[in-house]
Amino acid sequence: MMTRTVRALALALLIAQGCSSGYNRAYERETQKLETQARADDARDKAQHAEASRYAAVVYFDTGSAAIGQDGDRELSWFVDKMQPYPKAQILVQGFADSTGGEEKNKSLSEDRAQAVAAALGAKGIAAARMDVRGFGVDSPAATNVTPKGRNRNRRVEVTVR
Repeated sequence: MMTRTVRALALALLIAQGCSSGYNRAYERETQKLETQARADDARDKAQHAEASRYAAVVYFDTGSAAIGQDGDRELSWFVDKMQPYPKAQILVQGFADSTGGEEKNKSLSEDRAQAVAAALGAKGIAAARMDVRGFGVDSPAATNVTPKGRNRNRRVEVTVR
């Protein structure tokens, strides 16, 4: 009787151990499958980011203004069209000003310009959650502030993929 009980317990233990091993193998296979998929998704996202990063837009403004002109609107429409295949792309909207006016006014104006461009992008289909909007005033000029042409290049908003 005792040997039967021992045999039955040993058999039950082997069966339980086999089930556990089978469960572990299935778990490991599923984990490997998910890890492989995650690596493939990450590689695809990186490739899409690299592709989307090729596009940028620059909108220029009149002195003291945050109104987007026809050229700027066309530029933003082009950019939004280019971003359609990249719905995960995060957009950086950076506003700048020339040296005309005071520092506080230029900081505020650069922020207003960036917000105007962000609003235009939003109206064209780019979700606000995808945008990081900043104003830098006269910091980071694109050209000299000595000439009218240089000041014109500094009154801008740059739109890039970050």
